[in-house]
Amino acid sequence: MAQDESQPPPEVPGPPIEKDPEAPVRVPDRRATQGQTMRGPAKYQRDGDTPLALAGRVIGSRWRALRERFNRDFMNRTLHIGVSARIFHPEPGARGLLSKNLQYLEESIAQWVMSRDVLVFMIPTVNTNGLLHPSNITLRHYARHLDGLVLQGGADVAPQTYSEVPTRPEWSGDRARDVYELELLHEFVDAGKPVLGVCRGCQLINVAFGGTLHQDVATNVPDALAHVQDIYDAHRHAIRFPAGSSLGRMFRGVERPVVNSIHHQAVKELGRDIRVEAYSEPDGIVEAIRYERADFVMGLQWHPEFHRAGGTELLDCTPVLDEFLRAARETRL
Repeated sequence: MAQDESQPPPEVPGPPIEKDPEAPVRVPDRRATQGQTMRGPAKYQRDGDTPLALAGRVIGSRWRALRERFNRDFMNRTLHIGVSARIFHPEPGARGLLSKNLQYLEESIAQWVMSRDVLVFMIPTVNTNGLLHPSNITLRHYARHLDGLVLQGGADVAPQTYSEVPTRPEWSGDRARDVYELELLHEFVDAGKPVLGVCRGCQLINVAFGGTLHQDVATNVPDALAHVQDIYDAHRHAIRFPAGSSLGRMFRGVERPVVNSIHHQAVKELGRDIRVEAYSEPDGIVEAIRYERADFVMGLQWHPEFHRAGGTELLDCTPVLDEFLRAARETRL
């Protein structure tokens, strides 16, 4: 059959062509294809914008986001407040749990502090020389990691702690607790953290800076009001704020503040750099003090945790708690 001359002759396969491995590889020019679909900057970019200006805006945006996140986390982080422990010393012949040294806090003081949505941690005594469970933890570690300290009420401060001899055996106080709380107080003060002392805590702050106490108000100040009775926290009296008192500024407009009275000891000679914040009315017994060389180290002789928030009969001490917590937030790292 004759071949159709209009059709090209069929290709005859030849031998495979070997590629030179050293020959350059040709890469398609993407700029040419991109130029066909997008010319100039994207429509959402600013006219005349430069890479440097865009980079500046990106960095500024990232900085604002980080700043807002830091502010949110810093302001909303829950405060951690330490409360000193009360100590139960076993009596001779006690059995079971009562034969052990116990450390505890009174429920009302914890609930009062927690009413402002903060976390409360009871701080135990430490013993780096313990035979059973030695540890390298010290009270300084608590002062570094907590935001503030509350010294709660309890047993008498031992006269030995302020270089006196107890005039009656029942006024010997708790020397072991004094040593523990004095170290705790000084660690928090050295760390720049705020301290609020309640009842015994107020007396301890005064003693910590060289002050002394009336071992018994009724004995040492015969003309004074009764500052303790069997009705316990239901006993009360009026107080007054001296000129320049920070408590006076907190409670401006309160005509006759009334507080509970549950103490037979009281501040006698003031310690170094201690000023009086409140007196009992009308006998002049010291009812509140403040250490002047720290942002916030204050002692209240009464128990603010027994005062109802928003109450009118007894002084609502929420402003004191708020001032203490503001200092805690401002001085933490």
